[in-house]
Amino acid sequence: MEAKFFGHSVAHVNEVSIYVTNLEYSLAFYQYLFDFSLLEKSQHQAVLSANGATPILTLEQPESVLSKQQGRTGLYHFAILLPNRSDLASFLQFCLEEQIPFGASDHHVSEAIYLTDPDGNGIEVYRDRPSSRWKWDDDQIMMTTHQLDTAGLLAEPSSNWEGAPKESLIGHIHLHVNNLEQAKAFYVKILGFTEVAHYPGALFLSTGDYHHHIAINVWNGENALPPEKYSAGLKYFSIAFPKAQAIDLIHDQLKKKGWHSIRAKDGEGLYVDDPSGNKIFLSV
Repeated sequence: MEAKFFGHSVAHVNEVSIYVTNLEYSLAFYQYLFDFSLLEKSQHQAVLSANGATPILTLEQPESVLSKQQGRTGLYHFAILLPNRSDLASFLQFCLEEQIPFGASDHHVSEAIYLTDPDGNGIEVYRDRPSSRWKWDDDQIMMTTHQLDTAGLLAEPSSNWEGAPKESLIGHIHLHVNNLEQAKAFYVKILGFTEVAHYPGALFLSTGDYHHHIAINVWNGENALPPEKYSAGLKYFSIAFPKAQAIDLIHDQLKKKGWHSIRAKDGEGLYVDDPSGNKIFLSV
């Protein structure tokens, strides 16, 4: 894990909030997998943290919650980045011992394990290879989807999995959208991300030459509908920006384009929907 891709000088995703159909069951699931610290707990919400201080994942069960709707825009997966390969090896061994269903891929820039939560929300758990080993073709990064060398990963010296290390963070988020070009224009021209890779029906976006902080795809179909309100899935995700001035500039651009956005009550953040209805909180 390289801090330069998630530090104060680059915009990056730092928190995800999801709707779930059974808070207690989902909380038990995430604690079982990751042993996150519980920062806040109420009847309908639980706020989780990897480092015991800052939120990484919020679970919310609205009173009128609906089951996750398939074929809609919204969350494809959120990704938890582990500090070291040995951590991923420990997690893989844990999944095998506990007979947890998972998928696994080698993306050249990273090694990843894929799971779903009780509501069908996608989760990626991964580790990055050193950026010095990534391959670029001009401004496009090479990413692949090959079978993960699980035997090689399990041979990595590691200890028993005791939950996500405190240095773990949200590495990226991958979203279903309903129009790739419209979504690209929003994330690139308004939010300031850069396209670093494109594949059939998908684009990968980042700041600071990361392989991707945000991915968008139309794999649920062009013109896919947004999910109904309070259906299980993404509530919002948060992007941290280096300076408040960046958010002020984004706010001005949105107003000029007639795009609806809401200032946070403390004035320090901004809520906005992307063109497909995915909700975002912009913070410093």
